Amino acid sequence: MLGVIGGTGLSQIKGFEPAGHNHVATPFCETKIEVELLQHRGCKIAFLRRHGSKHTIPPHKVNYQANIWALHKLGVDKIVGVNAVGSINEKLLPGCLAVPDQIIDYTHGRAATYFEETLKTVVHIDFTRPFAETLRLALLDSANITNVKSSDNRLVMNGGVYGCTQGPRLETAAEVNKYKRDGCDLLGMTAMPEAVLARELQIDYALLALSVNWAAGQFEGEISMDDISKVVGNSKDFVTDLLRALVEKYGEC
Repeated sequence: MLGVIGGTGLSQIKGFEPAGHNHVATPFCETKIEVELLQHRGCKIAFLRRHGSKHTIPPHKVNYQANIWALHKLGVDKIVGVNAVGSINEKLLPGCLAVPDQIIDYTHGRAATYFEETLKTVVHIDFTRPFAETLRLALLDSANITNVKSSDNRLVMNGGVYGCTQGPRLETAAEVNKYKRDGCDLLGMTAMPEAVLARELQIDYALLALSVNWAAGQFEGEISMDDISKVVGNSKDFVTDLLRALVEKYGEC
């Protein structure tokens, strides 16, 4: 089953029928994780809101271990993480999307592995390619299908390096210049440890990143949350259409 983790701006997925709710107990928190089941043309998906039902959990406080474990427990074997990002790459204008192929992790202090307690031996997973290529290509194909069907044609960048910052504050201009020198194309706050935890549980994981603003220092002026909200609002339909196209072509019904 496909799982979708919705970030900022994706609290619901239009065009899917409700198919129930699950509250999943995990070893990683006292409260159960809420996962909504949705269906489209007979195909079910599991939808989890990364920041909670009321969008109150900041990036560095998200219980990534519990979220990924809950989806795994429900039988999810593929996850698409939807993320709002700041752009460094000049091609990735606000409103454009990217399906990155690499990550640089700048976070700290997050519970980032399942392999640390009661081990028979130390475990090291391969993370050379952090995103599952088959799922990544399926996302790109679904974006092309959506662009053909829609009058709202969007650039969707194939590849790129996602820099994962700690948050919840946005970055300084000097930090962004450093990330640019490091090779980052876009910046977000939630792909890590989400991606590595999925890998540890042998779940395919890919990322759909929506550019909502230029990163600090990449334009004149300051970052406006109102402007970000407008981009998110204008992009919801395209993102949900893309997810429907993904399910229609690649869903396991």
